[in-house]
Amino acid sequence: MKKLLSILPLLVVVIGVHLLTSATDTMYYLTQMTMSAYYSLLIIGLCVLMGYAGQISLGHAGFFAIGGYLSAALTTRSLIPYQDTLPVKLLDSAGFLLAGQDIYGDSLLVVTPWAACIIAVVTAALIAVAIGIPVLKLKGHYLAMATLGFGIIVYRVALACEYFGEADGISEVPAFMLFPGLSVSGNFGDRVSNYYIAWGLLLIGMVLLLNLMDSRVGRALRGIHGSEEAADAMGVNTARFKLQTFVLSAVFAAIAGVFLTHYNGGIGPSEAGVMKSVRYVAIVAVGGMANLWGTLLMGIVLNFLSLRGVFGSYDDAVFGLILILIMLFAPNGILSINVRYCLKQLTGRNKQDREGEV
Repeated sequence: MKKLLSILPLLVVVIGVHLLTSATDTMYYLTQMTMSAYYSLLIIGLCVLMGYAGQISLGHAGFFAIGGYLSAALTTRSLIPYQDTLPVKLLDSAGFLLAGQDIYGDSLLVVTPWAACIIAVVTAALIAVAIGIPVLKLKGHYLAMATLGFGIIVYRVALACEYFGEADGISEVPAFMLFPGLSVSGNFGDRVSNYYIAWGLLLIGMVLLLNLMDSRVGRALRGIHGSEEAADAMGVNTARFKLQTFVLSAVFAAIAGVFLTHYNGGIGPSEAGVMKSVRYVAIVAVGGMANLWGTLLMGIVLNFLSLRGVFGSYDDAVFGLILILIMLFAPNGILSINVRYCLKQLTGRNKQDREGEV
């Protein structure tokens, strides 16, 4: 109950933004706010992995792409050529297939969005387990390079595989019917409902993570972040907790990928790009490695500005610069910035430079 009350101010802000945009005839801002909410769902999951479990990941764009691409492919690629195979028969018997026609009038047999979402998220979780067991034994820059390699593999597969549309990606992704009369889609008439769906999903994710951090698991993760050796000596199963957190963050990323893909009506290989993963890490660093609220705030603000085109063609450069500045002057996040510390950093270095010249 306490955690539910803690998100009430955010809920008020969400409703206030809708009312403000409606009163000022700027409802088009809701499109970017919706997309920012889905990206922020990935980011808060990554915050738990980095800020609490102390494990850096430069491959979370890969999990986002796995969720989005699988859901898009399953709901658009016809299974008629494979309808006699056992997996397709099992899906059909479970009621997970949908028959119809494509834009050319040809027969179409695809997986329903709900089933595609479940398959995509479970697949991302299984891949996270397979990747996490060997990779999470690494530390520091070795772990960063390993997760970066995973992200590059996903990007190259999406770019080269015909099933996933190669460089063109997948388009014409159908709406995700959550309940009768409520669907995730890019239709203009559904803009407001999609705004609340995205933010509702993000708020649910925040409540789950806030409760997790206040539980015994959260205390164990803080211990691992502080000192893995000390936590292990106190009886904490560090390997299991790190793996579970890695899988949880991958699930958050995959869910975000599924919903944003259905909202946009398509997905391209850029969503699996390396710079996307760097951007997510930069946002977590700006918000504060162990600060869920700060990460959420920075995720919404920076993603919104980026989607509005504020940074222009320098988008990736801006996020790279932000990451460098935060690491130099505010390693605990922008909300904990210390002006005196920043001035000391600058004046101290200038003094050292002058002494070096002498």
